[in-house]
Amino acid sequence: MTVSIVTGAAGFIGSHLVEVLLSQGDHVIGIDEFNDYYSIDLKYQNLLASQKHPRFKLITGEIQTLNWQELLEGVDFIYHQAAQAGVRSSWGVGFRNYTEKNINATQILLEATKNAKSLKRLIFASTSSIYGNAETLPTQESICPQPISPYGITKLAAERLCWLYHQNFQVPITVLRYFTVYGPRQRPDMAFHKFFKASLYDEVVPIYGDGKQTRDFTFISDAVVANLAAATVPEAVGETFNIGGGRSSCLVGCVASHGRNYMVSHPL
Repeated sequence: MTVSIVTGAAGFIGSHLVEVLLSQGDHVIGIDEFNDYYSIDLKYQNLLASQKHPRFKLITGEIQTLNWQELLEGVDFIYHQAAQAGVRSSWGVGFRNYTEKNINATQILLEATKNAKSLKRLIFASTSSIYGNAETLPTQESICPQPISPYGITKLAAERLCWLYHQNFQVPITVLRYFTVYGPRQRPDMAFHKFFKASLYDEVVPIYGDGKQTRDFTFISDAVVANLAAATVPEAVGETFNIGGGRSSCLVGCVASHGRNYMVSHPL
């Protein structure tokens, strides 16, 4: 019997991962604090199907306050998807949330895994934001991280903590740096969600900059497959992998080619 923990289980990637783990026979413990960064109702909807499954257990609570010694007993894999998301919100007074949820919570989880004898792998969900304005596309893992947002700084710090616990306590870590994951259940604050909603309802969409920015997009099922591979490939322990499509696309052009006409505003 394989037992897996998914933190951030009610989120976009976490909820998809929970479903796939259940489908392959795992017993899954989902952990989520259900914060109000976006609609809590949407998060519960993400888990509607999984909560009916006999091998799924949902724990509502903050990572920093849970009894990890008890939770980790008999656990084989941890998929640490939980984080305070969003680049723009990480500036100013909101920064403390990011240090608490992305750095401190990760350290507490790592500390708990030092003595988790059954643990085979801890997969840490990182982000392409740690690269900042990378000039090389596709971006290689060897490129020096240069975050340009407080969010990126906190995720890079959490990566470094993972490396420290791997080096000093042999915690079996694998880091995945996601490149703009999209698909069903994408967060409402993310671009694809906003653009397609505007296309459907003829709403105005704010475009930042000149609208020619590019991204490397990753479909949600590919992000899930990457997590499963990171958990099972022996050579992945102690390594960091970029998870992306491998090519850059212009977001505005991509959405406009698939949707109806929509109005655009350019915020100051």
